[in-house]
Amino acid sequence: MTVPIWAWAAFAAFVLAVLILDLFVLHRHAKAVSLREAATWSAIWVAAGLGFGGLLWLWRGGEVAQPYLAGYLIEKTLSVDNVFIYALIFSMFAIPARYQHRVLMLGIVGALAMRAVFIVAGAALLDSFHVTIYAFGALLLYTAVKVLRGGAHASLRPPAPARAVLRFLPATDAFHGQRFVAREQGRWVATPLLAVLVVIEATDMIFAVDSIPAVFAVTTDTFVVLTSNVFALLGMRALYFLLAGAAARFRYLRPGLAVILGAVAAKLLLADVYELPAWSAPVFITAVLGVVAFLSVRDSRRTARQQAESACRDLNGDTVQHVRVPD
Repeated sequence: MTVPIWAWAAFAAFVLAVLILDLFVLHRHAKAVSLREAATWSAIWVAAGLGFGGLLWLWRGGEVAQPYLAGYLIEKTLSVDNVFIYALIFSMFAIPARYQHRVLMLGIVGALAMRAVFIVAGAALLDSFHVTIYAFGALLLYTAVKVLRGGAHASLRPPAPARAVLRFLPATDAFHGQRFVAREQGRWVATPLLAVLVVIEATDMIFAVDSIPAVFAVTTDTFVVLTSNVFALLGMRALYFLLAGAAARFRYLRPGLAVILGAVAAKLLLADVYELPAWSAPVFITAVLGVVAFLSVRDSRRTARQQAESACRDLNGDTVQHVRVPD
């Protein structure tokens, strides 16, 4: 669809206002984000993302709003998978909880700029070279297989661009508040916060290679692809603090993600043969996520029940042992 300049300007102003409010007003001072605060902001960002889809529906109809919803759900699902990786990165660099918010938020700012470039470039490629659609489909199919095998994003080793930067950057192991650079013994050095920020940005570049082709599978509209990415990214920080400690409980997330990526890959590869209706993508993704959530919750409850029964058996065994009358 052709989007007027005022719509682009209004959306850019909204994103800029949100980032300024978050960085310089709401979280100006370093503090650990509570679970309650993370849950509140997660709900707000989900409502904002879905609400924007509603605005698109009123403005341009379901043919535009439905692909947006599908793209938003894809990005949100990938965000949950990425949360576990961010938790591992923070653990690897031993970053205190009170400093993690600033790193994540600046990482999101960099990711927004990076993905905007990727999306514009991807849209230009699809418009100029139709064969690109098959390259995107093959990449998504390959990613789906990797995710199903458990290999996607699994390494804790910093990506090559991050290792190159960190190798030539004078660094210190000491924290200087929320500063990313500080002076020690008369020279400027990078604090651990800058090191982890570089790794997060480089990691997000890898994430973008997977996620952006997935959204292009449901729509080639640059405005829809960009806005769905932006709303998913803006909610990622709150999602991290909400789910980082429980990410391992989403046992069936990766198989479900593999199914979604495999389906959108098939949609891309078969685009010239058969075009699926716009509503099919959000309905399919929602159904898969529903099954994933149900199976994960059921498995978590079963595991908790088994652990409780095992603890009771151990306790009963100890009790019998203590009261046993010697021969």
